[in-house]
Amino acid sequence: MPIDESSRIKNSRRREVLRVIAALPLLALPLSALAQQFPTTKVNTTKLAVTDGEVTVGQLHSATGTMAISETGSIQAERLAIDQINATGGVLGRKIKIIQEDGASDWPTFAEKAKKLLVNDRVAAVFGCWTSASRKAVLPVFEKENGMLYYPTFYEGLEQSKNVIYTGQEATQQIIAGLDWIAKQKNAKTFFLIGSDYIWPRTSNKIARKHIENVLKGKVVGEEYYPLGTTQFGSLINKIKLQKPDVVYAIVVGGSNVAFYKQLKAAGVTSDKQTLLTISVTEDEMLGIGGENVEGFYAAMKYFQALDNPNNKKFVEAFKAKYGEKSVIGDVTQAAYLGPWLWKAAVEKAGSFDIDKIAAASPGIELKIAPEGYVKIHDNHHLWSKTRIGVAQKDGQFKVVYESGLIEPNPFPKGYQ
Repeated sequence: MPIDESSRIKNSRRREVLRVIAALPLLALPLSALAQQFPTTKVNTTKLAVTDGEVTVGQLHSATGTMAISETGSIQAERLAIDQINATGGVLGRKIKIIQEDGASDWPTFAEKAKKLLVNDRVAAVFGCWTSASRKAVLPVFEKENGMLYYPTFYEGLEQSKNVIYTGQEATQQIIAGLDWIAKQKNAKTFFLIGSDYIWPRTSNKIARKHIENVLKGKVVGEEYYPLGTTQFGSLINKIKLQKPDVVYAIVVGGSNVAFYKQLKAAGVTSDKQTLLTISVTEDEMLGIGGENVEGFYAAMKYFQALDNPNNKKFVEAFKAKYGEKSVIGDVTQAAYLGPWLWKAAVEKAGSFDIDKIAAASPGIELKIAPEGYVKIHDNHHLWSKTRIGVAQKDGQFKVVYESGLIEPNPFPKGYQ
């Protein structure tokens, strides 16, 4: 009986997933035998949700609200990593079970859901948050209840916690490195800073201003902030056109990006007339904005879907096989994918699911299968990584035009606090 087109595509994707999984390292021991080597009484002394055959983790992202445009990719990437880990033997012989909670783009909700996951569900780790506001809301909960959060977003730095592994970049790896590149390449002297109105954009722009004025010897000619969800940017665009800065430095987040970039183009502010550098628009946001509205603008990230290396090719293939050919992968999505793998490595290094032992085991862990190429956990719980500059393309992807060497994370840079 002939196979219809739908079945053919489905079978093709299934074969691709199996091919990618087959390329991952397999455990030598059967699941039950491995679990017997690590009895629950020894690997779980703090009453976490760990049984002889299963370990429960939490996912805490915005599946709804203005931040869903950015956080959906993180949810998908973490689930892909967990599927792959389960397919290759799990963690200490235990399959991973997920409890997913929706922070709903609301910071108090994030704190409430974090407490539920740690206190009621007793999850062994949480993969979650996106905005710094959500991370700041849950941090006291994780520290009080001694949980472990794997946080995937590039952020402003100025933080370090035993209870967080930061898989995105901090300011020296993204903000400072990106400004150095754009200033040199464009001989830029004047900058207009834009951000959504919460802690990450405001603190990032504070760091950016200090670097522009004190190091680059440039001038900030404007600085504006708008509430999350804002869709009217006409007044801002008029100010940009009036000031004519060498660089617009944009940290608009979430759904507001769609309105901002469409209105920029409608007003004639395009890349042939205005240089723009963003640290908040990835391929995930471009899917909603439309590449034609961002074409020619620059982004400073550590990862772009277009990276040409064997790890990334396997990752992109597996992601598209699971979520469809039209799915895209941005910087935070890739950093979210690292979380479950780094947690697995820490658990296996520690020989325990206990949070204190995982925290102690994490520094020095290397992940050589990272789609971005290679990462290593520093003593400060951030990752060594590279800075890359991409230029937005009409098809919604970025062309990488610059790549640094590995940069040591420094969340407390002298002179920027």
